[in-house]
Amino acid sequence: MNHRLRAAVIAVGVLLVGLLGAAPAAAESFVPVNGAGSSWSSNAVDQWRRNVEQYGMRINYASTGSSDGRNQFKAGTVDFAITEIPYGLKDGGVVDTPPTRGFVYLPIVAGGTAFMYNLTSGGKRITNLRLSGEAITGIFTGTITTWDDPLIADDNPSLQLPKRKIVPVVRSDGSGSTAQFATWMASQHRSAWDAYCRAAGRSTPCGVTSTYPVIPGRGFVAQPNSQGVAGYVAQTGNEGTITYVEYSYALKTGYPVAKVLNSADYFVEPTASNVAVGLLGARINTDEGSPSYLTQDLTGVFTNRDDRTYPLSSYSYIVVPTGTENGFTTAKGYTLGAFANYFLCEGQQQAEVLGYSPLPINLVKAGMEQIVKIPGSTTVTTDIAKCNNPTFSSDGGNTLAEKAPHPSKCDHRDATEQCDRPTGGAPGAPDPGDGGDDGGSGDDGGTDGGGTGTGDDEGAGTPDDGSTTGPGSGTGTDGTGGGGGGPQGWDAVTGGGPVVCEDDTGVCTQVVSMPVETSATGASGLSPWAVVAACVLLLATVVVPPLVARSRRSAGVAA
Repeated sequence: MNHRLRAAVIAVGVLLVGLLGAAPAAAESFVPVNGAGSSWSSNAVDQWRRNVEQYGMRINYASTGSSDGRNQFKAGTVDFAITEIPYGLKDGGVVDTPPTRGFVYLPIVAGGTAFMYNLTSGGKRITNLRLSGEAITGIFTGTITTWDDPLIADDNPSLQLPKRKIVPVVRSDGSGSTAQFATWMASQHRSAWDAYCRAAGRSTPCGVTSTYPVIPGRGFVAQPNSQGVAGYVAQTGNEGTITYVEYSYALKTGYPVAKVLNSADYFVEPTASNVAVGLLGARINTDEGSPSYLTQDLTGVFTNRDDRTYPLSSYSYIVVPTGTENGFTTAKGYTLGAFANYFLCEGQQQAEVLGYSPLPINLVKAGMEQIVKIPGSTTVTTDIAKCNNPTFSSDGGNTLAEKAPHPSKCDHRDATEQCDRPTGGAPGAPDPGDGGDDGGSGDDGGTDGGGTGTGDDEGAGTPDDGSTTGPGSGTGTDGTGGGGGGPQGWDAVTGGGPVVCEDDTGVCTQVVSMPVETSATGASGLSPWAVVAACVLLLATVVVPPLVARSRRSAGVAA
């Protein structure tokens, strides 16, 4: 028998075993868990929830905003919350007290709070806008009201800016995005932020707030959650609008984001690598006895002088329980622990494609130590080498940050001709997997599965690679993404699955264990013979023909 055909038969045999035996047991071991909170993180969370459905996991999540998520967790109405803001924030004189139930924070995903906008000039959409911190703060405190303001014009020497009213779009709900933005303004542009807060009737120093103060008559528009602000700006008729939102939403809606001036005097975009570099400046609470363990102080990110830094980089947390109260059980803990293990390792492969930045190894290791505190969790990856996170390197450094490309000279503040390449999700902008100006394309394989690729010169990114739920990894030159794996028969402990490789090409495919619906009695819903028939059909129609055709070509027989 041809070696490829033999490998295919073995693969289908493994698939049969998974279908007839292991899959129902695995599916029965998980019970649904419910969460609420951050919309900043929700594009990543929603993708991961879909990914783990094939393993029998059901993760329900309501994207209601960070503040609502924390409140629901405190009230015991959800099993977990996701937030960019830890408990304890004093906001408008009110302290967000921690819950009485036991809890810990786990990092979940990193990213950049971006400034997505809708602007044209002379009938042509502007897609390469640059904004300094002074200009951004002026826009969102109402002192800069038109797009042709001299301060914005000074940032954009190559653009003919329209004399159009600026419409700032802010969050109407309590949000982590607002808190992140307010933290930056309070740190870097305190006097302007305090003046705005005083005019809005807030006490000063204004500091961090999760609810954006809106002054009637200033022309601001308030919308709920990230979907609301991004959706408002993305309406064709809402020209002149700008909002703050996670970078993922600009990619998803097809709109550009402003390049933001960093402390090295370069205008940069919130790409995964620029966020990774920026977060090297974060100070993380490493006191395991502190209730704020693993939370972040971003002051060093704001002032990071590496020219690749995106200054509004941060990461969000999932709040998980450490006790069986408020309806939380060890069965739920088993599911929640398995999901946390997934997103800290395999899930991070897709972060860049989704518009986020994968977590570095120090946060992943610390997160693994937190998972074991969830009652009933027994699925933590104990061997960090088996955690397929794209930032890991043998020396413990952050691979993504180390390989991050430096900005072009045309992105320097003093450049008389600014870079004209579109940003964000605008047409003509490089995909997250592209190598950049000199790197070429990094897209490779199927859809949604993140595979890590790097490019030369200015090119570094993550190709779409593998299949819908199968992150793969590889390295290419000139921005061409390396090959990646197919769907993974994921194991709750190792994340691994059986692999079939072709000797001559070196291409390896992980065999998927198909999810099988189980009833209350443990029946698969399919008779064993129906499963066998399905697998034989799979072998006959999908696997064998291409292998036979390839063998015929190798033998010189016309297809």
